Amino acid sequence: MDLDLRKLRYFVAVAEHRHFGRAAEQLYITQPVLSRQVRSLEQELGCDLFTRTTRSVELTAAGKQLYEEAQGILAVVAATVRRVHDIGLGVQRLAVAFAPGLHVSDALRVFASRYPQVETDVVPVRWWEPDAPLRDGRAQVGYLRRPFDTKGLHTIPIGLDPRVACMPAAHPLACRAELTSADLADERMLDAPKRRTSSLEEKFELIASGHGIALVPLSVARSYSRPDLVHLPVTDAPGFETCLAARTDRRDRLVRDFQEIATATLRGA
Repeated sequence: MDLDLRKLRYFVAVAEHRHFGRAAEQLYITQPVLSRQVRSLEQELGCDLFTRTTRSVELTAAGKQLYEEAQGILAVVAATVRRVHDIGLGVQRLAVAFAPGLHVSDALRVFASRYPQVETDVVPVRWWEPDAPLRDGRAQVGYLRRPFDTKGLHTIPIGLDPRVACMPAAHPLACRAELTSADLADERMLDAPKRRTSSLEEKFELIASGHGIALVPLSVARSYSRPDLVHLPVTDAPGFETCLAARTDRRDRLVRDFQEIATATLRGA
């Protein structure tokens, strides 16, 4: 079957609002039209995407999977349209992906001062697939945190992001200055193989509500600081390597120059 992008956009709007009326208002269509389009998409896929009651609209397991995939699909389509538009107008553009907690703004400022004619964009990446924007063309270069699949990518090491244990402020270990892996041996840990969260906000909300402790990069813990959580260094846990990455088959002069500027700027920081 061919996936109708219009129906996919309609589905995403309902998934984000959890309400057909509010989604219809955002899309500037009537609610009955939106309901018919979503129902048609469900029939084409052969499964229910939402559980509907008189009070709520919730994603089914299939709906959650489609919502996760749809965001990437629509982003790729938007990036493709933008590239075609830029070429038609003679616009030069550099899109830089960045992992949660990592800040690429200093490098972008230096790059912009040397290449004022180049438009620059930033693309946030999902923590479980940091290389995706490079693979699908949404970004030409990324400031990322390992591990990720480096096949077909040229990477430049930048530094290390220490690993810290994030836990509720009321946890018995929270009063310690630092921890070791042995201190965490009997603790309930939140990690991707057991429970992959859809966002870092969800992960930290689970930690704060007592669902477990998570080992996270220090930069992420600082970026999502909140009073009901603490993060402590784990002295024997290896840090996360940070790096610049770009596809080996798309390292044009603009990408190489940005990597050179960013390497010097980010390593200095």
